[in-house]
Parts: sequence; structure tokens; C-alpha cells
Amino acid sequence: QVQLVESGGGLVQAGGSLRLSCAASGRAFSRYAMGWFRQAPGQEREFVAAITWSGDNTYYADSVKGRFTISRDNAKDTVYLQMNSLKPEDTAVYYCAARVDYGVGFTIHEYDYWGQGTQVTVSS
Repeated sequence: QVQLVESGGGLVQAGGSLRLSCAASGRAFSRYAMGWFRQAPGQEREFVAAITWSGDNTYYADSVKGRFTISRDNAKDTVYLQMNSLKPEDTAVYYCAARVDYGVGFTIHEYDYWGQGTQVTVSS
């Protein structure tokens, strides 16, 4: 069992930056691939970024590529999402998720554990 707690969300102006953190508790964090998803009002939850358990490989949605960076610190059982050049369309609740596998997933069905989410609001 893994518990995930996100933090770092908030209100920011367009063009600004935020760093989200996701702290994990439980067993063997370093053996989980991790992902970030987001859900805007009235929309389905969508993939944002993912990282393998070693941190060697990262993947991004086209909409955030070049602006967001996912990373992890296995010594701290934490995964991060650095978000730069934020746009109003990035406004959503952001969720981190853990997958019991080395390889990442790109859909919500491929992840085993979820955090409660953190709100990110980007004003124009």
C-alpha cells in the first residue's frame, strides 16, 4: 500500500511557475513508476508527465513538453513537477499516481495508487 500526498498548488499569473511535490509513504517507493495527471472542470483526467522508477526516462504530454519537468528523489520518497511558463489552460486539479512497475503508463487505468490532488489556477 502506498499513500500519496500532493502539495505546492496555488494561484499564479500566466507566465509564472509552480513546483508540485508528491510525498509517498509505504513500501518500496523506488520500485514505482510515477505519473502526474490533471483534471479541469467538466473534463476527463488527462496524462501530464511520467517517470520510471530509476528516473532515467521521462515522458510528457505534448501540451506541456518544454514547459514542465518531472523528477524524483527516491531518498526522500518524493516526486516533483516543475511547471514553468504557465498558461490559463493549465488550470486544473493535479494528481500524482504510482504504478507498480518499472515502466510508466499513460492512462489512469495503468496506475495503482492516487493522491487527493492539488489545485493549480493560472490567471490571465
